[in-house]
Amino acid sequence: MDIYVAAVVLYIAILTGFGIYKSRSVKTQDDFMVAGRKTSAIFLAGTLICSWIGSGSLFGGAGLAFRMGFSELWMSAGAWVGIAIVYFLAHRVRRISQYTVADILEKRYNSVARVFGSSAVIIAYLTIAGYQFRGGGRLLNILTGIDPLWGGAITCVVVILFTVVAGMVSIITIDLFNGVMMTIGVLLAVPLVYSAVGGAEQLATLPAERFTAFGGHNLTWAMGVFFPTFFLLLGESSMYQKFFAAKDESTARRAVVGMIVGVIIVESMLCALAVFGSAKYINLAPFVAADGSIDRATTETIILHLARYDLPTAAGVLLLCAAVAIILSTANSYLMIPSTNITRDFYQRFINPEVSQPAIVRFQRISIVVLGIIAFVMANFFKTILDMAFTAYTMVGAGLTPALLAAFLWKRVTVAGGVSSIIAGMGTTIVITIFNFIVPESAMETDYIIIPAAIASIVCLIGVSLLTPPSPEEKWKPFVDTKGM
Repeated sequence: MDIYVAAVVLYIAILTGFGIYKSRSVKTQDDFMVAGRKTSAIFLAGTLICSWIGSGSLFGGAGLAFRMGFSELWMSAGAWVGIAIVYFLAHRVRRISQYTVADILEKRYNSVARVFGSSAVIIAYLTIAGYQFRGGGRLLNILTGIDPLWGGAITCVVVILFTVVAGMVSIITIDLFNGVMMTIGVLLAVPLVYSAVGGAEQLATLPAERFTAFGGHNLTWAMGVFFPTFFLLLGESSMYQKFFAAKDESTARRAVVGMIVGVIIVESMLCALAVFGSAKYINLAPFVAADGSIDRATTETIILHLARYDLPTAAGVLLLCAAVAIILSTANSYLMIPSTNITRDFYQRFINPEVSQPAIVRFQRISIVVLGIIAFVMANFFKTILDMAFTAYTMVGAGLTPALLAAFLWKRVTVAGGVSSIIAGMGTTIVITIFNFIVPESAMETDYIIIPAAIASIVCLIGVSLLTPPSPEEKWKPFVDTKGM
């Protein structure tokens, strides 16, 4: 067996075995959904880093860096600023001690907000899980030559099995090891790739705009790639659910510090790897199409290509295992969250409120299988992983984040304002996405969808809130009262 394939198979086997071992500790809904609410800061920081850095960074961001240079970091910077803001909210989120973001929305607004908010999360997170499967398919294609579609199917099965076994318990525990693998693999690869592609002399052959702030674009473009990750991060359901898993409020806050350091380091290094790789491959197959243009989809595989063909074997194995860590850790988190929404926000809330603990864990495991299959099917409706990423980011960023932030930061927001904001953000994103499929020649670039969607959401949030009576104190007090901080 090829050493690269053997290393990846062994790494996955170790992770799966550990997940099976941890499954013995899963007895209740708290265990499966929020890891028993006893996660330490170091484990929480590890899982927050791993759930954020996924195929959107490894493939979508890397492809953008290949084509645009270091200006790709505008996309990453949106998350960095978002994490800094989250630091001031993490302890409040943990204090509420719920299970999902939709729980927060119902507590601050009403059940309608819960339904629409949960729907936005389910649609967006299945899209994100789906492009993790596509990323896994591309990885297996580079390793073995297998058709990427079949590789994606294999990835889907592995992720479903892993997530079904122990839920959030296994995700949080294993993500610490994934985070270490991810960081070591990427940091080691950067100087080796720099040397392998020809160093400063080869980088000098790239267009000068690859090293400018906007990469030949303008501020509007920069904001178009900044705000999707910014708004998504602030409404990121996986992050909030993991805050609920922290053992206390201060633990949640300390974990955010570790998250921002880890995310900045890893995403900056991934960007550097892609830019270094472009210096060698910008005019070479398979990154250049037959007509001489850059193949957008293929540029998204640049980091895997470097690991397989340009690095020494040991470093290449480490980088490929880091890629596996990135894909699997994000895929299981983004499959876990919508299954929790289905279970908690629909089944337990509206259909069977008296469901027993074993039954609810069983129901969620079935949901994971069904949703995983749906995510795999959805993944085939987009041309590139970056298109999928921006669409999903906008669904959450515009549909959920304004109302969610207002719950914690603005006492004057009303039920009608929050609900209308969620519907406006979701609706605008869905309408533009459908229009892009129907009339592709006049489509709005996915880079820019966030702008009209966020404007619609924020205008409705503020406008409708100011036009309707203020919420009673019992609605807003649990969210904005900072006593005991």
